[in-house]
Amino acid sequence: MRYVGKLYRPWMEASSLLIQVTIGCSNNECSFCDMYRDKPQFKRRKLEDIYADIEEARRRYPLVTDFFLIDGNVMVLKADHIIKTIEKIKELFPEVKNIALYSQYNDFRRKTVNELKAIKAAGLTKAYVGLESGDAKVLEDTTTHMTPQQAIEGAAKAKAAGIKVLASFIFGLGGKYRSKAHIENTVSLLNILQPEEIAPMALAIQPGTPLAKQVESGEFVQATPLQILEEEKYLLENLNINTYYWGNHGNNIMPMKGNFPDMKTPFLHYINGAIETNPVTKEDVWATNPW
Repeated sequence: MRYVGKLYRPWMEASSLLIQVTIGCSNNECSFCDMYRDKPQFKRRKLEDIYADIEEARRRYPLVTDFFLIDGNVMVLKADHIIKTIEKIKELFPEVKNIALYSQYNDFRRKTVNELKAIKAAGLTKAYVGLESGDAKVLEDTTTHMTPQQAIEGAAKAKAAGIKVLASFIFGLGGKYRSKAHIENTVSLLNILQPEEIAPMALAIQPGTPLAKQVESGEFVQATPLQILEEEKYLLENLNINTYYWGNHGNNIMPMKGNFPDMKTPFLHYINGAIETNPVTKEDVWATNPW
């Protein structure tokens, strides 16, 4: 298997075999992200190179049921390139059950519904999409090159094509002073997008990123642990969709997961218990963990 640079996949895909289809991210300018900084030039891998890796994987592994296509936003590629990659996997791994990839809402928006339907029909089972925030100013300030309206348009196409979407977003991305607008607009947008799964995670400042420099200069003031918990409480109280809640990312103060709204009451119990401690640090929460 030939991999280029550091590799990333969602924590839910820990057991999936990684097939590198792109190198880097087509945006690679989000101020909070350092995932693909070692790959400044976005590249599409040739099909023959992708096929060679899939063939090598078949020789190495007697049974693989789950695949994840990396790097960042593979969905940006032409539909035919994605379809041929998926078809090759299914040809050599007839036992495959799940094939997933990273996408951006703009990648959906720039494709036709028929193209997305063809990708779905080929065998795509899930797309992981970074929403990050539903607040237009936060999206602009963090250089995501996406607007809430574009997310709505992209989500509508994915929904029309039957593509299952997991939307991730970041508690605390609005910082201390835009926490309220960030979470309120994010929840409002999620209620419109209606992703089948969501994955909230708390902001972690990555060294060397533009956001880290803004923290050092005082331009960006991080949200407090209490604000992070209050953002999650607002989310749980105001989210009006049926979804799966992947709130167990390692950055989160109170890791939890389960079907929503089925688990709404116990989730709120955990969050309210943590908020009552009036935490200054994560350690303050853990010391009185209501679990």
